Amino acid sequence: MPLLLIVYDSETGNTEKMANAVAEGAREVTGVDVEVKHVDVTSLDDLLKADGLIVGSPTFYGLMSAKIKKLFDESVKLHGKLDGKVGAAFTSSGGIATGAETTILSILQALLVHGMIVQGRAKFKHYGAAGVKSPNEKEIKDCRNLGERTAQLVIRLS
Repeated sequence: MPLLLIVYDSETGNTEKMANAVAEGAREVTGVDVEVKHVDVTSLDDLLKADGLIVGSPTFYGLMSAKIKKLFDESVKLHGKLDGKVGAAFTSSGGIATGAETTILSILQALLVHGMIVQGRAKFKHYGAAGVKSPNEKEIKDCRNLGERTAQLVIRLS
């Protein structure tokens, strides 16, 4: 079965809540294994094994966290080996208009450099799921939707 890996960083627990909601949505899709890992325990081997990768980070000055960036910096060793895998992103931020969209785009940019296929959305929140502080039920629903849509794409492409 294809594997969808959800990697996240979280200091306050907000991004972790979102990661778990993304996983809930992905697990609604039959035929895909879902694994959730904190960035501290994620290896380059984990990225290689996965057919899809959803990355979540808190927003720090409109960018991904240093720990997520470090994982991407180390992933240069895998350059070309993630090509064609599915990718998506989500973030939590301290308030509205505080860099959530640019944080998601910074993650997607790293996925695209690896040649990954990015899961977008035609409706609102085109680039990924975003939450403010402790995610509310609507934001959790957006996370579940991101997980479900990405899992469906992983299956379609596997």
